[in-house]
Amino acid sequence: LGIRMVHQELNLVPDLTVAENIFLGRMPRRLGFFDRGGMVRRAAAILAELGAAIDPQQRLGDLSISQQQLVEIAKAYAAEPRIIVLDEPTSSLSEHETAALFRILRKMRDAGIAIIYISHRLKEVLDIADEVTVLRDGAMIETRPASGITAAEMIRLMVGREVSNVFPKTPSTIGRQVLRVRNAGDGERFHAISFDVRAGEILGLTGLVGAGRTEVARAIFGLAPLTSGTVEIDGAPVTIGSPAAAARAGIAYVPEDRKGDGIMPAMTVRENISLPVLRRLANRFGRVRRGAERELAGTYVRKFSIVPPDGERRIGLLSGGNQQKAVISRWLATDPKVLILDEPTRGVDVGAKAEIHGIIGQLVANGMAVVMISSELPEIMGVCDRVVVMRDGRASVPLAREGLTEERIMALATGEESAEGEAA
Repeated sequence: LGIRMVHQELNLVPDLTVAENIFLGRMPRRLGFFDRGGMVRRAAAILAELGAAIDPQQRLGDLSISQQQLVEIAKAYAAEPRIIVLDEPTSSLSEHETAALFRILRKMRDAGIAIIYISHRLKEVLDIADEVTVLRDGAMIETRPASGITAAEMIRLMVGREVSNVFPKTPSTIGRQVLRVRNAGDGERFHAISFDVRAGEILGLTGLVGAGRTEVARAIFGLAPLTSGTVEIDGAPVTIGSPAAAARAGIAYVPEDRKGDGIMPAMTVRENISLPVLRRLANRFGRVRRGAERELAGTYVRKFSIVPPDGERRIGLLSGGNQQKAVISRWLATDPKVLILDEPTRGVDVGAKAEIHGIIGQLVANGMAVVMISSELPEIMGVCDRVVVMRDGRASVPLAREGLTEERIMALATGEESAEGEAA
């Protein structure tokens, strides 16, 4: 029928190459045999047209989430569809990569391809769409020309009420230095990274996808090795060789890939929340006290309004926003001093996004230090107290939010401007 779908959750084979994934089920043939050389050349041409600097012969599983997302889009584009459905296609893309994708989508539209673009990113919808349809609770609410609707009107139609502030800023008192990172590097993907985070502060970490933001967070949490530099908590050096060591030091990390690294989809909300603190919930014989576990999970279900309010519900059945609230709850149960959030609102709707921002605001108001990684510049500008911009594995000095603009951040992220010597 000529219909292709780009799913929000990746639908690729990690052990195949990029080219093999793009042409999976449609391998080009020559003289009755698979034309591997032709396949690689065609894949390279498609990736180049999409503006994706990806080696078609690389193993897909070795790519970052954002690069895999681009391969998913390339796979659909290669099939020359009449209709293409894209579900949150930019959830892992930077603004530069999003702009490149939009150029391709406009070219496809002008060539007569019908495009259904599903997104919670309202600015993107208004930028790319000719017509907008709003759904709520499985029902179609309204359809209008994109030129005849505003983002505020879409939010009202989506949630059934006014959302007055998508980026609520809870007053907090910025106190002592909690996390101090100096000259951290892994010898390959990031180098000489230095920043600090104080109690009651949200430090934003942004930049183009592939700049090294996630790699820095994973290393601080012990998921990847640091080959140079130091990490201090409350002024004391800490050696972090594993996530368990990081948790003992007071560091918590909510990963970017919620489905792959964040939740255990077959387990209940209760079991997901209690995972890192089972030892604390066990009796003297080593058996988990189910009553204490239910009480712990119930506290967070009520506190963060997780829907449905049932700790026995399988977490894989919940919406993305409620899954994310449960993952945040899991790490808050460890009583951390520092919470690192990697793309915390990726793939959630506007209402859930505002709720997650509200949770982060409550945490810093109570004195927690937060590092938030985000590709969404309005989110970085609206939530963070200071911002570190990364480019090619290196970081700017922390910049104060006051006077900082999205254009300035993009200039730093692309190398058009250097932030050396500027301090917040």
